[in-house]
Amino acid sequence: MYKQLSIKRKTSSYWRVTFHNPPINLLDPDTIFEFSTLMDQIEVDPELKIVVFDSADPEYFISHYDLTRAGEKLKTPKETELPAWLDFITRLAKASVVSIAEIRGRARGVGSEFALACDMRFASLEKAVFGQFEVGVGFVPGGGGNEMLPRLVGRSRALEIVLSADDYDAAMAERYGWINRSIPDAQLTEFAENLAQRISSFKKETLIEAKTLLSRSGLPEASELLESRTAFISGVMSRYTQEILPKVLERGLNQRSDFELHLGQHLGNVD
Repeated sequence: MYKQLSIKRKTSSYWRVTFHNPPINLLDPDTIFEFSTLMDQIEVDPELKIVVFDSADPEYFISHYDLTRAGEKLKTPKETELPAWLDFITRLAKASVVSIAEIRGRARGVGSEFALACDMRFASLEKAVFGQFEVGVGFVPGGGGNEMLPRLVGRSRALEIVLSADDYDAAMAERYGWINRSIPDAQLTEFAENLAQRISSFKKETLIEAKTLLSRSGLPEASELLESRTAFISGVMSRYTQEILPKVLERGLNQRSDFELHLGQHLGNVD
């Protein structure tokens, strides 16, 4: 069923889902289809209480969207009211199941937005890197970043993150409120594992009620997400982005390269 996701059912109430899409864990239309299929499973499982998402690549959690496939029509397992990616992150955020992102490596663009849609985010102090790089190549975030970031970090810090198009290490991300905690890498998995096991031991109905009440003022409206998506598509198709994209691809975007590893630094010197 899945080519990019592997599901390890630790117990009937706790799953661990690992993302693996070599060479650098780009998110693409196939990923979105698999995530949507996964949500179908999550939503109907009567015993599942918590899902932890991690990556098989210690250098890349989800690097960003594959811009070479930005024009492809997205498919979903069933008809949805929202566009496929927005439907997925909305369902994930509102799901009765608790979600945790265990982040090692780069989480930029839609990778950051995926983590933001999870209920909690814990990151490797030494290995995690965050960024909303889109402005650096001529468009704006379109997968929930504009809506979720300011709710977590505040307007001014969200402006800094998005307009700088720079990289932020885990310590700074924690300081800003982008993530729950930065944890020494050697302790990260054990921490997430212990937390997931603890939460999974509690009554499901109480977990659902608590998450619902705590989410009342924290989730964006569909209209907000759609406005950003429209701006994102317009930017991606703009003359500026279409001219700069071949340059950044030539320099190493979408490849296992120094350009991708230090994307925030390189975007300041594209021309």
